[in-house]
Amino acid sequence: MHLLIPAAGVGRRMGSDRNKLRLMLLDKPLLAWTLLAAHASERIQWIGLIGQPDDWPTWKEMLQNLQITKPVELVQGGTTRQESVYNGLQALPLNAKQVLIHDGARCLATPELLDRCADALNHHQGLIAAVPVKDTIKVVDQEGRIQSTPDRSNLWAAQTPQGFGVPLLKQCHEQGKQQGWEVTDDAALFEKCDLPVHIVPGEETNLKVTTPEDLAIATQILHQRQTSP
Repeated sequence: MHLLIPAAGVGRRMGSDRNKLRLMLLDKPLLAWTLLAAHASERIQWIGLIGQPDDWPTWKEMLQNLQITKPVELVQGGTTRQESVYNGLQALPLNAKQVLIHDGARCLATPELLDRCADALNHHQGLIAAVPVKDTIKVVDQEGRIQSTPDRSNLWAAQTPQGFGVPLLKQCHEQGKQQGWEVTDDAALFEKCDLPVHIVPGEETNLKVTTPEDLAIATQILHQRQTSP
């Protein structure tokens, strides 16, 4: 299985002046925890790390320190996540038939989740890890007035990894470029192309580290994992 890790963002909501994946979580950069999960996965055989060239010296040093033995290729990212994944798809080995895409900022995903999604690709053309929504959700207009309350039994919070057949995902990205579609994840491109996307049960701890509060929660979760018998 091939894995693409978008890691080209800037931590504006984190209040950082650099790539937030370089921030420290316990004794390692955020991105290190994502890479360690990928390295421990039984299914992942190749990793494409998508980032900006300014970060590459740091990434190379980190890979060496982590003793990652799986092939890792550095891929130049774009100005958006969509562009970054497009670049990553072009960098895949020619024999790549299936791909998982996992945000670098979701540094708490377990190797078991990656493997579960990889296995599910044997049965589905497209899939995402997701968890059922627990809170009541309100649809609100621009003036702050509630317009509706959707039935939460049908609502799932999308996570990554997301997985797809490579030829189909490449086609969807090409169509997205031609049509000027702007989406926040690859599943949305699949949906716009009228292709099915299935749910794989995610993990409640698989949060995306976006704010300082997220970083504090991630620190607590990792500490609990390391100290649990």
